[in-house]
Amino acid sequence: MNKSESILKLAVPALLALAGTAFTVDAVADDGSKEQCAGIAKAGKNDCATTMNACHGHVETDAAPMAWIYLPKGTCDRIVGAHVVHVKDPTPVKKTK
Repeated sequence: MNKSESILKLAVPALLALAGTAFTVDAVADDGSKEQCAGIAKAGKNDCATTMNACHGHVETDAAPMAWIYLPKGTCDRIVGAHVVHVKDPTPVKKTK
């Protein structure tokens, strides 16, 4: 394993941890600053619907190809094994009073 692979293997989990703590499903990508990134979510940590289920947190394997999480726009293309998807997010929108 070369130095670049070592750095990448450390960076991906760090990025996933950041994405998991910094972004919530309620603050979804309506503002256009986020994208749906698939193929990198940990089991049970996907943000929402996949072809296999209709709710967040139900993916049973790591890096399922259609399990996605929200990431800042442009980040997904930089991660090995990740790809941008465009799935209608069925998460209910919070009503503001």
